Amino acid sequence: MTTMNISLPSTLKDFVDQQVTTAGYGTSSEYVRELIRRDQDRLQFRNLLLEGAQSNVTGSADAGYFANLRSDIKKRLATTA
Repeated sequence: MTTMNISLPSTLKDFVDQQVTTAGYGTSSEYVRELIRRDQDRLQFRNLLLEGAQSNVTGSADAGYFANLRSDIKKRLATTA
């Protein structure tokens, strides 16, 4: 693991210290790593949404479509249980 030093104003440092104490993080580094992971997840989700919005419509999202989705999920859950 590599090291990165950051400078924070005292108000932000106090906030990070409070989050470490109250949210159960062991260190401020753990807290910052978690924030970075969440941001990565958010960006990945955003990109997937944009990709979906730009894709061609392949069918209608009617009651039958959602019934098939539920059925597929139930089948997958049954095979993994």
